[in-house]
Amino acid sequence: MPENNTFRGAGVALVTPFNDDNQVDIQALQRITEHVIQGGIDYLVALGTTAETSTLTAAEKKLVLEVVLEVCHNKVPVVAGLGGNNTVELVQSIRQLPQEVSAVLSVSPYYNRPTQEGLYQHYAALAEASPLPIILYNVPSRTASNLSAATTLRIARDFKNVIGIKEASGDLVQSMHLIQERQDGFLVISGDDLLTLPLLAIGADGLISVMANAMPGAVKNLVQAGLDGNFHVASTQHYRLLKLIEALFEEGNPAGIKMLMKILGICGSDCRLPLLQASPSLQQKLEKLVAVY
Repeated sequence: MPENNTFRGAGVALVTPFNDDNQVDIQALQRITEHVIQGGIDYLVALGTTAETSTLTAAEKKLVLEVVLEVCHNKVPVVAGLGGNNTVELVQSIRQLPQEVSAVLSVSPYYNRPTQEGLYQHYAALAEASPLPIILYNVPSRTASNLSAATTLRIARDFKNVIGIKEASGDLVQSMHLIQERQDGFLVISGDDLLTLPLLAIGADGLISVMANAMPGAVKNLVQAGLDGNFHVASTQHYRLLKLIEALFEEGNPAGIKMLMKILGICGSDCRLPLLQASPSLQQKLEKLVAVY
């Protein structure tokens, strides 16, 4: 089992590129994976929200993970996104992940809106079944339920293979309680590029980034400076990226980041319905912002 410090730093939530036939673009995925590794990213997250996983077939999910693992070839750890609102199905799936996967990122159940006790029991079932470390993922804007600090800390206390949380609630006070009251080694990881600087300032352990798909070096520099306590460098990088990051999310994720990657010549900008590719006006805005970065 990897040490928790493996996931202290800058991770990237990889996009899934599509070709003109709306199929997974394997060559582009290989290129993206190499791009972020060469940019200094500490670990990769495949099949997260940014990967449009909810619109991928089971065969496509398997393909995406295989491609990322093959290109990565143990250069950096690979985390597999594996979440949903059917606990029994997830328990079965978690046991079938390739042995090369280093950890699981599991989003809280969505749509059925469980209670805090329901969330605890859901993650307890996953932790008991998982041969891999688990990173919880709290993103209330998508799931319609918040994984509270108290429930998170209870899960971490009861299950040693739950090693951290990707915290994207936007609630800095909740994050403070997590950081203050956590056990040694439990990671609190920013799930929001825009809030990474303040989260690092209060003691968070890094970021799982969307922006890093396009600009891994810039994100790595920001996160590392924050972890090193050099907040002059971290804040300078943060404010250089600020307007660009804001623009990425104007029309949803991953429309913005895919358009930025198209502008930079990394991959195409197509998304799968019900998501749309970024509008011409957003494209123009991103072109202007990246030109003056």
